[in-house]
Amino acid sequence: MTDKPTVLFICQHNAGRSQLGAALLEHLAGNDYTVTSAGIAPDKTVNPAVAASIAELGMDISQREPRAVTVTDLQEADVVVLMKPGLVLPSTPAGRVLEWSFPNPENWDVDSVRPLREAVAARITSDLFA
Repeated sequence: MTDKPTVLFICQHNAGRSQLGAALLEHLAGNDYTVTSAGIAPDKTVNPAVAASIAELGMDISQREPRAVTVTDLQEADVVVLMKPGLVLPSTPAGRVLEWSFPNPENWDVDSVRPLREAVAARITSDLFA
């Protein structure tokens, strides 16, 4: 049993926004949280531009594998962060739900992802560290 809160980031494909959010929370909070991410319809790989933007912070997420959100994920998370409002989940989350609205960085280059990275980091700081 852990006393660290579990935060689950969810987006459509678990390739961009949710991977970005999870990596940034890991970067900003260290071991203070258990962090995971998932998607409604997972892609095959992490978005390369998102991975490159996180690599600039000294983390390698390029080999992480997108995965589908499960009922267990939703029951075990203390906080569920929907990176896109209106996602249809397989069950009702047991924890607090935050709905954030960030654009999908699909087909973006790393220069375009940087401002998104900074916006997500600011939202993590304001909503999760408050």
